[in-house]
Amino acid sequence: MQTIIAAYPEAADSLARFAAWLAGAGVERGFLGPREVDRIWVRHIGNCAVVEELIPVNSKVFDIGSGAGLPGVVLAIVRPDISMGLIEPLQRRSEFLTEVVTDLGLSDRVTVMRGRAEELKGQTAQIVTARAVAPLGKLLTWALPLTAKNGQILAMKGSSAATEIADAKDMLRGRNAEIVLCGQNIVDPLTTVVRVSA
Repeated sequence: MQTIIAAYPEAADSLARFAAWLAGAGVERGFLGPREVDRIWVRHIGNCAVVEELIPVNSKVFDIGSGAGLPGVVLAIVRPDISMGLIEPLQRRSEFLTEVVTDLGLSDRVTVMRGRAEELKGQTAQIVTARAVAPLGKLLTWALPLTAKNGQILAMKGSSAATEIADAKDMLRGRNAEIVLCGQNIVDPLTTVVRVSA
């Protein structure tokens, strides 16, 4: 927790408030298991925050399958320069996200977009993020249409990253996909991201 706060001192208060949301309403409404409460800072908030290293300044970002706001809400907190669209099809989760965004004062640049990624035809962002939503091949079918020309998809993955890239070969169609590790000296283990150039 301390290394995360030290890395993002200006965001510390908002991150702490979001952690309280996750540990309270997030657990009560079943978005996070009770066992995760002790690991919220390292496994969830820190793990998501460091992905900001890969996001260019003033980017428009879409987060597919935002769920409890990971990584979308965390990224919006640590990067006040970006605008964020939280894409979430389930009403209960969308309502939770709306409450959180309002409480944290993020409404001016964070929008909760209730619906499925494939329903948002014609809307694009420079960066599209996702965490634990689907295998890479399936995720690309939703993310590529939402990614602006010369944009990037940042898929948070674990140890399966290399296998998922290999399995997604047909969907990649020659696009560059690389594994990037984020959060040096901030989180341990480092956050594994598959970065796909659109």
